[in-house]
Amino acid sequence: MIQGSVDLKKPVILIVDDQPDNLRVLSSMLVLKGYNVRKALTGEMALATCEKVVPDLILLDIMMPDLTGYEVCEFLQSNPLTSKVPVIFLSALDDITAKVKAFSSGGADYITKPFQTEEVLARIHKQLTIDRLQRQLLQKNQELQTLNEELQRSNAELEQFAAIASHDLQSPLQLIMGYADMLLWKYDTLLDEKGEHYLSEISKATQRMNQLIHDLLSYSRVRVGTAELETIDCEEVLTEALANLQDDINGSGACITHDPLPIVLGDRTQLIQLFQNILSNAIKFRRPQVTPEINISLTLHCENFAEFSIQDNGIGIAEEDYPLVFEIFKRIHAYHKYPGTGIGMSLCKKIVEVHGGRIWLNSQLDTGTTFFFTLTLPSP
Repeated sequence: MIQGSVDLKKPVILIVDDQPDNLRVLSSMLVLKGYNVRKALTGEMALATCEKVVPDLILLDIMMPDLTGYEVCEFLQSNPLTSKVPVIFLSALDDITAKVKAFSSGGADYITKPFQTEEVLARIHKQLTIDRLQRQLLQKNQELQTLNEELQRSNAELEQFAAIASHDLQSPLQLIMGYADMLLWKYDTLLDEKGEHYLSEISKATQRMNQLIHDLLSYSRVRVGTAELETIDCEEVLTEALANLQDDINGSGACITHDPLPIVLGDRTQLIQLFQNILSNAIKFRRPQVTPEINISLTLHCENFAEFSIQDNGIGIAEEDYPLVFEIFKRIHAYHKYPGTGIGMSLCKKIVEVHGGRIWLNSQLDTGTTFFFTLTLPSP
């Protein structure tokens, strides 16, 4: 902002006053405090000085022979080069009308003559501090805007990659799975025990990779601002989620009960995924020889949101592992004991947050876990 031979490390203050004695006193005072000082006896001289060196702050008298302080301040405000420079009016006028007019013309502060040195220095320091903080805030906002643009670009690239992955990775995986199953079916009499084992492992590995790709695609597609939120009946959402989990429910003998569920604002597909993932975990992480018992309960809040809780009687989660539950790819248990991609609960967190809610848990080892999440209710 400062040009010419001015020391860039020191703030530049322009004093505008038609009284040489005032200029001399103020200039000496400010120089002793380490400021760079520029002086002008008239409004025209002040504007000309600003064209050469843009000051960090201006002390401006009101009553001057050519242009008044009000006019000078208005000119400064209309010039993009000086519009952000704080102006402190320094005048003998002490009536409220003069002060109001000073602030209306763009002044940042007003000091009445005769002035006290300590007051002038304190007001200058305050305005320079405010100006510095505003510049820092502007810079940070610009940096955040740049980062946001880069993030949007990255998200677009991720979506593009997801589309490519869906076609270019899933197709050959399906082919490998199909041929492995065909070999096991058609040539089982020609294979020894090792051959059958190898083909079985190929089939399992490709199924796991296929599930990982599917989960990654689901995770990448859930983004803030992309979901079309509409009124959704959670009873219907739960019914569809349970239908998708019917094999797991039958195989485990799980008993699932629930309170009457409300209508909420949401994306149907994402809410089905939310309920399905939490219920699937409740069934998967069951205790040996214990039939899964899962209850879905509801609390309605006057702040226009619903709090859901899904409680199970499974193996539970240690408190120190709570932070890992919602982190993508983090696993608490070994894959061979509890298979999965490590994406399911991080996807639930993302879905809930996209819907403007929050998700958390409470658990006790060998007793069970309760997941809580909130969703918004439609306006009455």
